[in-house]
Amino acid sequence: MAGARSGRINVSAGRVALLCGGMLFALLAHVTLVQAFGSHTLNADRRNERPLIERYGHPRGTIRTYDGTAVAESRPSGGGPYRYRRVYPHGEVYAPVTGHLALHRATGIERAQDGVLSGDDARVKVRSLVRAGQSEGADVRLTIRDRAQRAAYEGLRAAGVPGAVVALDPATGAVLALASYPSYDPNAFTTFDRARLAEAGRRLHRDPGRPLLNRALNGAYPPGATFKLVTTAAALASGEYTPASLLDAPALLPLPGGRESVRNNPGCRDPRPTLMYAFQVSCETAFAGLGLRLGQDLLRDQAEAFGFNAGPPAIPLPVTPSRYPAGLDRAQTALAAIGRHDDRATPLMIAMLSAAVANGGVLMRPYLVQEVRLPGGSVINQAAPAPWRTAVPPTLAKHLAALMTTVTHAGGTGTGAALPGVEVAAKTGEAAAGPGAEEHALVTAFAPADRPEVAVGVVLERPGARARAVAPIARAVIQAALS
Repeated sequence: MAGARSGRINVSAGRVALLCGGMLFALLAHVTLVQAFGSHTLNADRRNERPLIERYGHPRGTIRTYDGTAVAESRPSGGGPYRYRRVYPHGEVYAPVTGHLALHRATGIERAQDGVLSGDDARVKVRSLVRAGQSEGADVRLTIRDRAQRAAYEGLRAAGVPGAVVALDPATGAVLALASYPSYDPNAFTTFDRARLAEAGRRLHRDPGRPLLNRALNGAYPPGATFKLVTTAAALASGEYTPASLLDAPALLPLPGGRESVRNNPGCRDPRPTLMYAFQVSCETAFAGLGLRLGQDLLRDQAEAFGFNAGPPAIPLPVTPSRYPAGLDRAQTALAAIGRHDDRATPLMIAMLSAAVANGGVLMRPYLVQEVRLPGGSVINQAAPAPWRTAVPPTLAKHLAALMTTVTHAGGTGTGAALPGVEVAAKTGEAAAGPGAEEHALVTAFAPADRPEVAVGVVLERPGARARAVAPIARAVIQAALS
């Protein structure tokens, strides 16, 4: 009896042991799955404070301009579970570049370079642990020049209407200025008070001026007469035109189909101008007629050579594509040739038009980060300028540059961009987003014309009587970049 009872107990104990072993295995498997595959979800859960405490437990890397100005840095919070807070010393001026770091969200460079700034990037983490025994964020040095950035922002603010400015180094693609107006103060998002943070977000999202929109990279505008650079390039590349070629420029050009017509601008008084004169004074009917003769395919090919319809490279901030429409009829092609109809360009693209011409026809890939540097001084990443596409051959680029210099001379449409002692090449334009809409004012320019150092694109949204401010803004940014 005792032996039988003992056997039954052993069987039961064995079953319990197997059950416990199975439960232990299931528990360990679940823990492994959570740690290996579920940690990201848990860390992203807004109820989990540990990742936030860790994120703000050490200084984040500083974001600096090319010339050393700190535009985003970490400072002691003064108490609470979060030891450090983010501070933006120059607020609205640099907001389109830096973006902001909030409790659960980051934008701008704060987001694009989060790995190195936070120290989570493997290269940064390993080297900082070896050097200091603790995690440290790396510093990000931008390509932005402080003087050029301030000139861009102050010019937009003085104009008092929404708009944007982009300045590039045509030889490298480095972004020298990137301003958007109206802007916002990123410090509004650095609070740890969730109620205040939510209120700041609601207030800025409801603002009719759309201050959170980065117009420089994500605003899409009809390019107006600045697109005549593309049309002129297509004409010269066809081999059928030279700067001395005569064009028809009637006061009124009825378009095929009889529904629309193009009216010449008052400054174009010659009904039979040369291409050079038509470019200088921006004869609308001359270039609309040129578009009819060239056709949509030649225009589209040339537009795409400049970067239209291409997925633009992140700089590393995301950029909205500029577009030249497909499937145009002849009337629409004429309008597209003068930057109307459905052509759309970002202020970055407006600057890139000039940058390509200034660099002998080669458009460099734009970029915003010059280098990433560890707290100890070691550089772990540095920009390598690279060509993005060839817009036009070098000889054609010289012709375009010569045409653009006439625009800033007496009688041209861009005299407001002229700079004493410096030859400035430019093309101005005005265009509306649709029939009956107010026109935007635009300018693309570069200088010095004979040895270019800076290319600029400026857009002012529906400026009305203040449209003349667009060229002086370009002039101020050029002057600041050259000084």
